[in-house]
Amino acid sequence: MFTGIVTAVGRITEVTPLAQGKDAGVRLRIQAPGFLRPESKLGDSIAIQGACMTIVAIEDDGFKVDVSRESLNRTVGLHAPGDVNLEHAMRLGDTLDGHMVSGHVDGTATVTAFEQAGESWKLQIQIPSELGRYMAYKGSVTVNGVSLTVNSVQDKPEGCEIGINLIPHTVQVTTLKGLQPGARVNIEVDMIARYCERLLGARSVTA
Repeated sequence: MFTGIVTAVGRITEVTPLAQGKDAGVRLRIQAPGFLRPESKLGDSIAIQGACMTIVAIEDDGFKVDVSRESLNRTVGLHAPGDVNLEHAMRLGDTLDGHMVSGHVDGTATVTAFEQAGESWKLQIQIPSELGRYMAYKGSVTVNGVSLTVNSVQDKPEGCEIGINLIPHTVQVTTLKGLQPGARVNIEVDMIARYCERLLGARSVTA
């Protein structure tokens, strides 16, 4: 379990296929000096661009994770060298500064606008139709592992476009600063919204 509060930006420096063939996963080497805790160990969970991964090797300046082909097919930003948002799994007693995030990416979406608005930044994202129903005004969404608040929702025939205001601090300490229109991002919908849909659906069937 995570909170969507990014604690470091690391960098994928190596991408090594785990086997031959198009269905093979990859091993990523993440360079992140000072990110790992003294008690970090093999098997720990780390959110990388919002996707929960397991540490399989620890190095002086970072760590390695294995990413399955299924995860690669459902995410962006884990297939090639580049900067990535990092977050440790939440510990019992930690403050929940963002919202409850599972690290299970629901799908990808497309940035339609990213521009400065006063001292802040305005981010607009086109969400696929199957995920649009989970978007709500002032609700929560995770974008590339960052917990954000939805400030506008506009349903369209091709999906749902949401608007988000980013404060300068969020832009500075995450990979979101590199976004441009047309970029693809990882999306995880609000866990509570997903359970509400399931409960209401089950109630309708029972009735």
